[in-house]
Amino acid sequence: MKRVTILAVALAFALAAAPRPASAQFRPEEIAQRESQEEFLRTAEIVRSEPIGEGVTKPWKLYLKKGDVEGKAAWKNPHGQMGGYLEGWQYEIAAYRLDKLIGLNMVPPAVERKFLGSPGALVLWAESKYSLLKIAEDGIRIPDEVLDHTEKMKYIARAWDSLIANEDRTQQNVLYTEDWRMVLFDHSRAFRSTGEFIKRLMFGRDGIKVSSQGTPWLFRRLPRWFVDKIRTLTFENIKAAVGETLKDREIKAVLARRDLLLAEIAGMIKELGEAAVIY
Repeated sequence: MKRVTILAVALAFALAAAPRPASAQFRPEEIAQRESQEEFLRTAEIVRSEPIGEGVTKPWKLYLKKGDVEGKAAWKNPHGQMGGYLEGWQYEIAAYRLDKLIGLNMVPPAVERKFLGSPGALVLWAESKYSLLKIAEDGIRIPDEVLDHTEKMKYIARAWDSLIANEDRTQQNVLYTEDWRMVLFDHSRAFRSTGEFIKRLMFGRDGIKVSSQGTPWLFRRLPRWFVDKIRTLTFENIKAAVGETLKDREIKAVLARRDLLLAEIAGMIKELGEAAVIY
């Protein structure tokens, strides 16, 4: 019997015995299966369901089956003001589609699907070794040989959250695979389009989020491919990628933050030199 995880339909990570850095989060063979993963999420039979029991958005864990393929997924349909935050299940799908457009390859597949009579986002389940919360609480030591990689992934994640104005990145929704690749999920509080969210980035020197000591959380180093891809973002290619999951004003807000992000990177390069910022 074939089984499915959040990271692939009918594929589990072929992990080496010892951790090692990876040049990308999802491997080429995993990326190649995303279309079939999306189709599985849309069409597989829901054979069992159970409430996850965490968070204000009341997500469900669904067990899926299609032919001899089985899998799990998280379904959620928050909308409107919940727990003091603006929530939108469609943002889960928009984040996945924008991830594909940029080539970030850190956000699991997500599609629209009805459950309990309502539309919502169905996201392939995250099978992982650790959450960032578990690493912090249990004092898990990141191996020396992957420290550089995990630091780089942390900065990419901050730049990503800054681009999409994700105000709900927590230690619980940052996951690591056994070989220390980062997976990001839970984007229902992203794509803000008003107020400070189009004037400031979530992270950075003038970031909205700061440490408990009031110091900014920076994205110190970023890969050239990521910066180059951010530069190519336009209203037209974002709209083509995300479809109706984002309103026009939300796409324009992404573009406003694109400009802020590029300006911050340019300032870092001017101060520190390109070699210290871009790799």
